[in-house]
Amino acid sequence: MKKVISLVLALLMLCGLTTALADSDSSRAVIGADLSDSEIQEVYSIFGIARGEVRELTVTNADEREYLEGLVSDSLIGTRSISCIFIRVLEEGKGMDVSVKNISWCTPDMYMNAMVTAGISDAEVIVAAPFSVSGTAALTGIFKAYEDITGEKLDDTAKAVGTQELTTTAELADEIGSADSAAIVNELKLIIDEIAKMSDEELRQQIKDIADKYRVELTDSQIEKLIDLCRALEKLDADQLREQVEKVQQYLKTAVEDGTKAVSFLRSFANGVSDLLESVVAFFQKILGFFD
Repeated sequence: MKKVISLVLALLMLCGLTTALADSDSSRAVIGADLSDSEIQEVYSIFGIARGEVRELTVTNADEREYLEGLVSDSLIGTRSISCIFIRVLEEGKGMDVSVKNISWCTPDMYMNAMVTAGISDAEVIVAAPFSVSGTAALTGIFKAYEDITGEKLDDTAKAVGTQELTTTAELADEIGSADSAAIVNELKLIIDEIAKMSDEELRQQIKDIADKYRVELTDSQIEKLIDLCRALEKLDADQLREQVEKVQQYLKTAVEDGTKAVSFLRSFANGVSDLLESVVAFFQKILGFFD
């Protein structure tokens, strides 16, 4: 009897893991090329999966520089590729969820907004590193993984603009806070078709007006960077960009109102697997005790 129950236990544990862990067809892990084996294991621990359970890609410092050079200082890019990501692409309409670990400069909403700009709208993402890093390079890994999963190449211009948005928003956040920074950029994205008709001086005033709503005073340098970002955003489809921004905003609003996503699924991914196994083990321990 104990052998039978042990077999059932093993099968249930396997089913639990299969359900909780990432679908290898829709998921990827992208690992920084300069991490040691022990650091890679630490990152997978943060992801909540074992190495080998999803297809693994590698991102190099050269890959990162392709998008970041000229947008942020060399000190932020560095000479090594450290940031890692796990991504699961979801069905259309499922929304977005981003969490971070050991990322010091970029916040989840910054990644989410930059992903939308680049053309990614339904995905769950973890950005992580074995120690504290800026996180600017992680977007490169997200692009690489998304293209590998879908088999479709994201628009190069959209990727470049998404990267510019991430770095501009992060730099602005250093001065005014990440929430206000992301909010101001999103408001500009929502009216990008109107902005395209404005002169730089008119756009400058528009940016000041939006900042005033958040009781934020921007410097001339910050306003110029936002103008540069707006001119870059003009290269994208305004209707599609606005639609994606509204979709993400509605998703976040619904998540807060419903409370169904009050705690990010990915942030609790590892704990969820652990809790599942502990519950199954405890259940069968009671049954085994009954037959003793």
